[in-house]
Amino acid sequence: MTHEEHHAAKTLGIGKAIAVLTSGGDAQGMNAAVRAVVRVGIFTGARVFFVHEGYQGLVDGGDHIREATWESVSMMLQLGGTVIGSARCKDFREREGRLRAAHNLVKRGITNLCVIGGDGSLTGADTFRSEWSDLLSDLQKAGKITAEEATKSSYLNIVGLVGSIDNDFCGTDMTIGTDSALHRIIEIVDAITTTAQSHQRTFVLEVMGRHCGYLALVTSLSCGADWVFIPECPPDDDWEEHLCRRLSETRTRGSRLNIIIVAEGAIDKNGKPITSEDIKNLVVKRLGYDTRVTVLGHVQRGGTPSAFDRILGSRMGVEAVMALLEGTPDTPACVVSLSGNQAVRLPLMECVQVTKDVTKAMNDRKFDEAMKLRGRSFMNNWEVYKLLAHVRPPVTKGSTHTVAVMNVGAPAAGMNAAVRSTVRIGLIQGNRVLVVHDGFEGLAKGQIEEAGWSYVGGWTGQGGSKLGTKRTLPKKSFEQISANITKFNIQGLVIIGGFEAYTGGLELMEGRKQFDELCIPFVVIPATVSNNVPGSDFSVGADTALNTICTTCDRIKQSAAGTKRRVFIIETMGGYCGYLATMAGLAAGADAAYIFEEPFTIRDLQANVEHLVQKMKTTVKRGLVLRNEKCNENYTTDFIFNLYSEEGKGIFDSRKNVLGHMQQGGSPTPFDRNFATKMGAKAMNWMSGKIKESYRNGRIFANTPDSGCVLGMRKRALVFQPVTELKDQTDFEHRIPKEQWWLKLRPILKILAKYEIDLDTSEHAHLEHISRKRSGETSI
Repeated sequence: MTHEEHHAAKTLGIGKAIAVLTSGGDAQGMNAAVRAVVRVGIFTGARVFFVHEGYQGLVDGGDHIREATWESVSMMLQLGGTVIGSARCKDFREREGRLRAAHNLVKRGITNLCVIGGDGSLTGADTFRSEWSDLLSDLQKAGKITAEEATKSSYLNIVGLVGSIDNDFCGTDMTIGTDSALHRIIEIVDAITTTAQSHQRTFVLEVMGRHCGYLALVTSLSCGADWVFIPECPPDDDWEEHLCRRLSETRTRGSRLNIIIVAEGAIDKNGKPITSEDIKNLVVKRLGYDTRVTVLGHVQRGGTPSAFDRILGSRMGVEAVMALLEGTPDTPACVVSLSGNQAVRLPLMECVQVTKDVTKAMNDRKFDEAMKLRGRSFMNNWEVYKLLAHVRPPVTKGSTHTVAVMNVGAPAAGMNAAVRSTVRIGLIQGNRVLVVHDGFEGLAKGQIEEAGWSYVGGWTGQGGSKLGTKRTLPKKSFEQISANITKFNIQGLVIIGGFEAYTGGLELMEGRKQFDELCIPFVVIPATVSNNVPGSDFSVGADTALNTICTTCDRIKQSAAGTKRRVFIIETMGGYCGYLATMAGLAAGADAAYIFEEPFTIRDLQANVEHLVQKMKTTVKRGLVLRNEKCNENYTTDFIFNLYSEEGKGIFDSRKNVLGHMQQGGSPTPFDRNFATKMGAKAMNWMSGKIKESYRNGRIFANTPDSGCVLGMRKRALVFQPVTELKDQTDFEHRIPKEQWWLKLRPILKILAKYEIDLDTSEHAHLEHISRKRSGETSI
């Protein structure tokens, strides 16, 4: 990338103006997107305007359209809803309204519009764009604008960001607000679970989502619900029988509660609505269970955005500004979205069309087609849900294989969810499943027991590691481990854990040369708060840790806002891996994040201090600095604290906070529960296939590199990679992968903190087409 191109980002917006508006139903994370659009817009030299109250503000003009400044979006990141207001607007639907809107934009020289909202809002924006030249000629004829103004504003660029808790927009994996809505729902489900268990009750929970069952489906996966009703897949005609049978089976297996999740748009095969009251009455009438209904309502839209939504909003905001400023009259209006962890641009109308096709398919009762159009991730969720919820655990002990499950390394939230789904999918396949306590040490000492269906009941929402976990590696106890593999007839190993799980896997591969008993298939599911396992972009537990850090930073920022002129230095975990510090920095709006992967010198520290001195002269009188625990052996947290204290004398005072082990605790977030559940299911399916493949002369013998894998998420798919192949990609001394995808998000962190840096635009998303998303590997 040449220096000229680098320089281009900083001057890309000179002479241009961008307006940003939020429209339709609000969603948590919209503020993060608005903040990013404003700050990146200003960074490129453009003028940025807030449009208050959505399209209504665009039509009314006047004080509703105000120029934004850098400071005007401060402290916005952690607020739910939308600070600039949103309204449903009738006027904009009429051409007369759009004419007034065009007049308001032309008069201010605004030709770039960033719309954050649902599919209705985005369709409205596209109509506006297609009529633009007609609107201008009408305004010119009426003498409202001059010929010169018309030429200057000859075309309108539009970029959409999807903000909707329903996740009902095709082409985007996650819409802004979906993750936060899941957080609200899961908090409530967890609370209800405790009271339901006390009284042996059945709870029917109704969640939002209009005509899309995403929230209901992911909630049921994340809390291990007994049944879920979603609009895309109505139940079979005899569902009443089936449901009652399931509920009573769950009770007979010793469960004290039943949870049924209903999407607000749930229907039966004939399109007749299924309401939460219908279900309650059915359960009470047929089974006589004490049943309660809870309708969650607008709680789901409220509250502070999750770390995921803040990062999503910020990343999408940056991409939106770039898409607007690079737009020409020929580029179609696009939507900026996320696919896996890649930012992508998709043609707006293609997405709207597919979204409409889903509605049409559902109206025509072509439910299979509706499911397909929702995309792979939705389908996968449904498949895993069906497996875990609608199968009777097998009673037979046919040609069973024995698979053992264990946790290795430090505890991470979501480990238990992974164990639960591994055990249950194993049982469904007719295998015998063993659980190993205390990692490799327990495998050597024989701390092994058989797990039945209800052994892992209710584990999804529990933090930490119920099996117990240790950092011990297997090498020094190969003899005892081999003896136990033989004694318990273990034919496959599922290892859930962090960097030690991966290095342990490598040792097992080495040990195969000496010990035939170690020639059994194994798979590693990455689970660590540090997110430092080679072969995976994400690991189970990192999202929960990130949210914990984020909440703490919010509270600290709030205290600093009260005292003024105060800088907080916060130390995060992660070993040598800077993932937590960087992502928490993005999500909490930090001024700097020091990490090992990006070496820094005393000059950088000096520049950061100087930057904070300048910041104290503005209206934003507080600072937040994150430091990864092992980013530099000499520039310790104390050193940085002392440096800031000395240099800031008389200008700001400093405080330090080491977050410590709270980052490993807590109840897992919806993302970690869902991710762990899907990883467990996928690992067990692979295992069954591998064991069958490795059957030789009446015993298991697996000696190929592909019989020992890490199951990881790479860009858009879950993939199995042989541990031996990952060796070259690993920095063993610092226990991190040599290449890490999130490093390319660091420039965003710096720009949003007002550093004059070069934004490397080489990582740009190019316009893709929606159809490509359907094929290819399995997504999560």
